[in-house]
Amino acid sequence: MNKIISILKPTGMTSHDVVSVVRKTLNIKKVGHTGTLDPDAAGVLPICIGKATKVSELILNKDKSYICELTLGVTTDTYDSSGEITKKVEGFKFSDDEIKKAFETQIGQIEQMPPVYSALKVNGKRMCDLARSGKADEINIKPRQVTIKKIDILSIENDKVMFYVECSKGTYVRSICHDVGQILGCGAHMSFLLRTSSGKFNLENSITLDELKEYVENKSLDKYLYDIDYVLSDFKMVLLKDNAINYYVNGGIIGENRFIKSDYSDKDKLVRVYGKQGFLGTGKLLRKNNLVSVKSDKLFFDGAENGSNK
Repeated sequence: MNKIISILKPTGMTSHDVVSVVRKTLNIKKVGHTGTLDPDAAGVLPICIGKATKVSELILNKDKSYICELTLGVTTDTYDSSGEITKKVEGFKFSDDEIKKAFETQIGQIEQMPPVYSALKVNGKRMCDLARSGKADEINIKPRQVTIKKIDILSIENDKVMFYVECSKGTYVRSICHDVGQILGCGAHMSFLLRTSSGKFNLENSITLDELKEYVENKSLDKYLYDIDYVLSDFKMVLLKDNAINYYVNGGIIGENRFIKSDYSDKDKLVRVYGKQGFLGTGKLLRKNNLVSVKSDKLFFDGAENGSNK
């Protein structure tokens, strides 16, 4: 099975825990997630199965969206409710407009400081592991450039602010909460997080782990399994002639005179490659002397699965 399935991760589980449950339920060893979702967070977690694990990085690179609750007046070392409280402020009062202006500073292409308690690595070691072992002084945190495409404030009630955010890969919503608290001067932390989408996967096309087990038992899981090329729809395509497929699959370079159809532009570097069997994999476009050819980048076709179902 070389497919992708989107799981609604519950709170209290790590992303690795979800992978373990999927692996056991499907009785398949090669299973991987597409980017860590914190244990306290819930929501959309695409899971790659079999050869689909080769595209996990491509899914990880896609934009994501979240619904988050920020709590004003309490700062924690982890920037969320799982950490130790480092500061408490009482008696603050802000207008809705003041809160909205603080959030506006987070929109666009910004330099964001990731939390010390994160899975980012310093000298090969995760920052959170260093911090928990009392070696936080060894950590030299550097800001990262991220893009916050949209923030919509959904509600403001007392010290709670609920908001929706669309952002690029690598964005820490915890850091948005922390930074808003710093701007307002009262501190803040993330008290709830729900990932509502990751690339093409969202709450509507994801299933719970209980549903996964149910659908496996009654043999109705197929409609929740997505072909690999479903997540590559923003790549242009090349359809090869029948006499080029075996050569391509074995590492050969195929000239455009052996393309049946294509829709790539001058800017494209990677394409989806198809043959009569269906989706073969991703290919690198090579250009020399105004001639275009394609060479295999990641090969997914194994002779067992044909075409794209979704």
